[in-house]
Amino acid sequence: MATRRTTMRSRTGTKLYAVRDSSGKFKDIQSYKRAHAADMRQTSQAETEAARGPIENKVRKAAKSAAKSVRSSVKGAVAAVKRAAKQVAKSVSAAKPTAKKVAKKVAKKAAGKAPARRVTKKT
Repeated sequence: MATRRTTMRSRTGTKLYAVRDSSGKFKDIQSYKRAHAADMRQTSQAETEAARGPIENKVRKAAKSAAKSVRSSVKGAVAAVKRAAKQVAKSVSAAKPTAKKVAKKVAKKAAGKAPARRVTKKT
């Protein structure tokens, strides 16, 4: 129950709950019967923990922390794989030719083609 309610009675004698805002004005008015029934339908966290028992509470707490650590380690693994994939993609796209290939290209450029012979037309 987040807000505090004050009790009052209507003209007909029905008990009411009045919720006020910070300035003191009425924010909500409920009949006691309906508000009380709604309160009874909800169980507090302390009640549920008490109903479970201390052993079950410990097991739940341990399971929760284990799940949290597994979740965080999986996130870390996924991030590491993404980083590795990016590095591989970078290295593949910026791959440099080997020294042997470079030497062949330079040799071809230096040698060039043999000059074409001039053919004279016979008349």
